[in-house]
Amino acid sequence: MPLRIFNNLSSQFAQSRLDRNSRNLGETIVTVASGERVQNSSDDGASLAISESLRSGARAFRQGLRNIQDGLSLINNVEEGGLSSIAEILIRTRELASQASTGTIGSTERKAFQLEFDAQRQEINRITSTNEFLGQKLLDGSLSSDATGDDVIIHMGLDSSTKNRINLNETLNLQATTTSGLGIDDLDISTADGAREALVKIQEAVDNLSGARARVGATQNRLNRAIQHLGVNIENLTAAASTIRDADVAEEVTGLTKQLLLVQTSSAMVGQSNLIPEGVLLLLQ
Repeated sequence: MPLRIFNNLSSQFAQSRLDRNSRNLGETIVTVASGERVQNSSDDGASLAISESLRSGARAFRQGLRNIQDGLSLINNVEEGGLSSIAEILIRTRELASQASTGTIGSTERKAFQLEFDAQRQEINRITSTNEFLGQKLLDGSLSSDATGDDVIIHMGLDSSTKNRINLNETLNLQATTTSGLGIDDLDISTADGAREALVKIQEAVDNLSGARARVGATQNRLNRAIQHLGVNIENLTAAASTIRDADVAEEVTGLTKQLLLVQTSSAMVGQSNLIPEGVLLLLQ
């Protein structure tokens, strides 16, 4: 290689390598520090777009999971805070009607039974009017399939299609659990005949309420299954996004060591190449 004073090609080549190695070292440090192989579109545009879509889907499913859990809380409030209590009251009113229907008691006792009977029915109406979840009435007919207001819908998927939501009005179809809705508001057990008629009406109310509780239980099971399904979807999408986007730390640390050595080596070569023009002085001696 000829000796030149004005153009030190070896130094320029070494400096170019030093710049490249320094950039690579910086990128590797950022990757190791962040734990992500792809951070912006310049790293890998296609992988970034795919991973963003996967992460968006996972976040949508996580929100759907929270929506379902809220729906379960609402339904638990329907069952535990309302229907189960009303069922117990109906059982008690049936006991009272059964006692009042027997011929071994007199009118005085039946009037006493009527007082408790009326009190129990008032409690049914109170429970119905106060049972709600975040301002949403639950037992006044708002969750019936023929409700005139907006349906209560649980959204759980990636879009607004019907397959990604559950309409609680359709699945629960809860008619009003007031004494009027149950058909027991005008019962009178102060007479034996009235008590016997009350037994029939109360049994019908119990059967209707049992059907409603069965639908509630079926919906609870459905939502629990949906939670399990969403959990699997979230896990799969997160794993796929991680495979595309996350850095292999072991591999990156190995690369970091390599880049450090290259930077140190190229730096040393820049220093050595800068000494080459000094050979011209030897020719002049």
